Amino acid sequence: MSRDDQRRAVRQVREGLIEQLEALYREAFDRIGTHDLGEGAIARLTQLLLRSREAAITPLQEEIEAPVITTAPAQSQKTPTP
Repeated sequence: MSRDDQRRAVRQVREGLIEQLEALYREAFDRIGTHDLGEGAIARLTQLLLRSREAAITPLQEEIEAPVITTAPAQSQKTPTP
């Protein structure tokens, strides 16, 4: 498998994980609404879920959006002046 193929495969895996996590968090938010909890408890649970979601998904998204550096920048070859 070429390096580009590996990158594409890893990207697809990351995107799939993000989709699965998004679905999991949507279900969790929906379940919170089905319980007879007070507004304060719902607010705290929602805040915890939002923080958890952010911590789980953001690193995966950042890695997908990170630029790929394949070669070092060219260095100028200056000759010393006497």
